[in-house]
Amino acid sequence: MSDFDHASLLCQEDEVSCFNETFQDLNSSYSSFVLESEEIEYIEKMVELETRNYSIHSSEDDDGYNCTETADFSWVKCARLDAIEWIFNTRAILGFHFHTAYLSVTYFDRFLSKRSIDDGKLWAIRLLSVACLSLAAKMEECRVPSLSEFPIEDYCFENKVIQRMELLILNTLDWKMGSITPFSYLHYFINKLYGQSSPKETISRAVELVLAVIKEISLVDYRPSIIAVAAVLAASDHPLTRPELEIKMKVISSWGSLDNENIYSCYIIMQEISMGKIKTPKELISSSIQSNSVSLGGGGIKRRLTYNDNDQNCPLKKISHQP
Repeated sequence: MSDFDHASLLCQEDEVSCFNETFQDLNSSYSSFVLESEEIEYIEKMVELETRNYSIHSSEDDDGYNCTETADFSWVKCARLDAIEWIFNTRAILGFHFHTAYLSVTYFDRFLSKRSIDDGKLWAIRLLSVACLSLAAKMEECRVPSLSEFPIEDYCFENKVIQRMELLILNTLDWKMGSITPFSYLHYFINKLYGQSSPKETISRAVELVLAVIKEISLVDYRPSIIAVAAVLAASDHPLTRPELEIKMKVISSWGSLDNENIYSCYIIMQEISMGKIKTPKELISSSIQSNSVSLGGGGIKRRLTYNDNDQNCPLKKISHQP
């Protein structure tokens, strides 16, 4: 790994910019289902751009981590679940939006698709989780707490270590930190598939499914729009067969058979979540949805972490991709 000596690139915790538009409570954000023509055109362009970008990412990341292909009890998958739990618990404690937590998991998965972490290096997973959530908060939140406010429990990371990890993430992801998530599409797909006749609980159910499926898939495997439309379809009380799903998807003329395959695959996973067939503990996401105050149990000896990018024992290794 390269030596990070560019002080100007380090994240400054005391300079927080507030975006003009912020995400409010997810349910209230979608209280109206009347779409303006400009909004429809914008989202359709966004889907097209997303399709092209994810096609490039998937070809680059084929050798990376894929949580759906690892053994059920592999340490990486377990560590990822622990990271997701920490991210969503911390979201509740610090008052972040769900969009921010989701975006941080996207960074997490994208990073692991390009770099590996040695087995058992749980401190590196926690450090990565902290840095991803911090970066997502800087992208989405009006108020970003200082790094010392993040509840890190058993570890005591120095601020400069977290900042260097943030920079490593930014460089690994080529500074492409786009904030598009499935939540950006829910309004559009509910309107497109159901019009104004959609039950009012559709949005809340779709949100729950978007959050729940995080545990079951790597977010680099499915485009945000694919996850969004699968969630909207799965939020319906009527289970769909493959032909029925394909008929509904004809309203999205720009999508082809491969998109329908991915939608159906994601839809089936969400159906299994709804029916309780997924073995991953449901408490992981549901507890943070239901409560804005989640206590984290700490204790024991805290370990102060410092690392050198030139250290041969550093657990973060870049995955080489053959041309």
